[in-house]
Amino acid sequence: METGGNSLPSGADGKKREVSYYYDPLIGNYHYGSDHSMKPLRIAMTHDLLHKYRVLNNMQVFKPTKATSDDLCQFHSDEYIRFLKRITPDNARELAGLCKIYNINTNDCPVFDGLYDYCISYTGGSLSAAARLNEGSSDIAINWSGGLHHAKCSAASGFCYVNDAVLAITELLKHRQRVLYVDIDVHHGDGVEEAFYQTDRVMTVSFHQRKIFPYNTGFINHIGSDQGKYHAVNVRLDEGITDDTYHSLFKPIISKVMEVYRPEALVLQCGADSLARDPLGSFNLTIKGHAECVNFLRSFNLPLLLLGGGGYCIRNVPRCWAYETAVAVGVELQNDLPSNDFYAYFGPHYTLHDPPIKGLENRNSTRSLEKIKTRVLDNISKLEHAPSVQFQERPPDASVDVQLLTQLRTSGLD
Repeated sequence: METGGNSLPSGADGKKREVSYYYDPLIGNYHYGSDHSMKPLRIAMTHDLLHKYRVLNNMQVFKPTKATSDDLCQFHSDEYIRFLKRITPDNARELAGLCKIYNINTNDCPVFDGLYDYCISYTGGSLSAAARLNEGSSDIAINWSGGLHHAKCSAASGFCYVNDAVLAITELLKHRQRVLYVDIDVHHGDGVEEAFYQTDRVMTVSFHQRKIFPYNTGFINHIGSDQGKYHAVNVRLDEGITDDTYHSLFKPIISKVMEVYRPEALVLQCGADSLARDPLGSFNLTIKGHAECVNFLRSFNLPLLLLGGGGYCIRNVPRCWAYETAVAVGVELQNDLPSNDFYAYFGPHYTLHDPPIKGLENRNSTRSLEKIKTRVLDNISKLEHAPSVQFQERPPDASVDVQLLTQLRTSGLD
C-alpha cells in the first residue's frame, strides 16, 4: 500500500517522533452494563498489550489529571454538566424528567456507577494530550480512551457523554490558527462537525458508513455554513469497503485538504468499529489498512493527536490501537501476540493481524467512489487557501496536570 504524505527526507518515516501516551489505570473498571456494546475494558487491554510488546518503553507515559467542570463547560452547557455530576443509578428514577432532556438512562447512554468520574477521566486524557502538543514537548500525543465524538453541547448521544474531541480541539486552538479533525470511525463524527460547523478555524473530515447511526447526518452536501462553508467534508460509504478502495479516497482527499487548508495541528479519531468483524459496522478494513490512516497523517510532520472512539469487537480494538501506537512510535510488532493478562480474549488465533472477511461484498463500485471523490475534491478546491485568523485574547490553558506513570509503577499503576 502506498505510504507517505509530505515526509521529511530522513528515512521512510521522515524522522523519529516524540510520542506522549495518556492512560488512567482505572479506566478499564468503568462498566456501561453487561449487555452494552461499549466496554472500557478495551482500554486496559490495549495498555497491557503495549506493555507486553514493550512499546511503552518508546514513549513518555502519563497518567492524566481528571478534567474539571470548568474544562467541560468550555463546550458543554453548565446545566448539563451539573446534571452529569448529580446523576447516579440510585437517583435516576427521581431525575427521570431530566434524564429524558439530556438523553441519559437510555439503552445507548445508560447511567452507571462512576459515570461522571469516567467522563472527566477520558476527557482529562485528551486535554492533557492537546496541552502537551501545544507546549511543543511532543510530536504525537495519544489518548485511546477519548474520541467520544457524538456528545452534544447539552445532551449525551451514541455512548458518548462528554465530547472530549471538541474540547481537545478547542485547547489546540488556543495556540494554533487552524486544526484539521479527521474521523475514521464507522459512524459519522456528528458532534464534532456540529460544534465547528460555522467556523473556518477547524476543518472536519469524516469517512463513515451510510444508513447507520447517527441518522440523517454526514451527507456529502453537508459542507459547513457561514464562515465554515466548505470546512466540513463528509464521505459516506457503503458496506464491505476494503483497504485499497478506502485509501483510493482517503489519501487524495486528505492530501488536497492539507494542500489547501494548511492546518497547524491534526486530530485523528481512530474509531476501530470500521474494522472488519465489528458487530455495529459493516466495513472490511484490516488493522493494517486502518493504521495506514495514522501512518499517512503522521507523514505530514505536524502535531498529531490520536484519539480512540468506537470499536465493539473486544478482541480487535486492543490489537488495532496497540498496532497504531507502534506506527506512531515507528516500530514494528511481531504478529504472534505476547503472553498478556487478557490472552484468552484473543483466541482462536492469538495473532495481531486478521485477514479481511472472505466473500463479503464490497458494495462501493469504482464509479460511485470516483463520483464521491470528484465532488469532495471540487468542494475542497472552493476553500480560500489557509484563512488567516485574527487572534483574540487567549483563554487560559486547560487546568489539567499529569504524572509520569513510570514514576508510579511501584504503586502497581502500570
